[in-house]
Amino acid sequence: MNVNREQSPQNIGPLATGLMGAVAGAVGVWLMDRTDWFMWNREDGAARAKTVAVRPGGEAPAGVLASRVEKHVGARPTDRQHDVAEVAIHYVIGVGPAAIYSLTRDKLPVSGAARGLLYGLGLFLIQDEALNAASGLSAKPQRYPWQPHARGLVAHLVYGLTTEVSLNLMQKALGGSNGRSITENGRQATADIAVVKARELGAGHGRNPRDGRRQS
Repeated sequence: MNVNREQSPQNIGPLATGLMGAVAGAVGVWLMDRTDWFMWNREDGAARAKTVAVRPGGEAPAGVLASRVEKHVGARPTDRQHDVAEVAIHYVIGVGPAAIYSLTRDKLPVSGAARGLLYGLGLFLIQDEALNAASGLSAKPQRYPWQPHARGLVAHLVYGLTTEVSLNLMQKALGGSNGRSITENGRQATADIAVVKARELGAGHGRNPRDGRRQS
């Protein structure tokens, strides 16, 4: 999973790197959710009941935020519309930091899988354990049983690792195997075409102008 550091975001360009980070974050959120639900479905029933009981309004943070937005704009969504809004906010929360991560990850002291795991751990501690509680999107961390903390940690590690691996794969595909940027590859291809055209023009006296083939 370790990818050479030559495939850096600046070799591709900040806009393309940020977009790839957003895509990688979406992939990470998707897999994180599957991991979270897998663990939730196997979690102790009493722990699940306590988790739901201490949540504001019985909702996860994205659902709480969706309810706040709906109340602020005076919307009265159906349950289905509320669920869609919750999922959308949930993905934005995961995609935004991933775009920033894609632009700054080369400054971290580690690379590859370790870098992705460090990103997931940082997001878990900052967002899940600190900001959610501080903003009232979740209850205080100490009110939850240990199971949701462990589940959240594992899910965020999966998210961080998936984001890192997805970014590496996309940058390797778009940046070229030798680490050159897309722009550099494009310039080289243009130069090669110009050389070929110049050679064709130099030998053009013996060519059919309609199909480019040498006449007999």
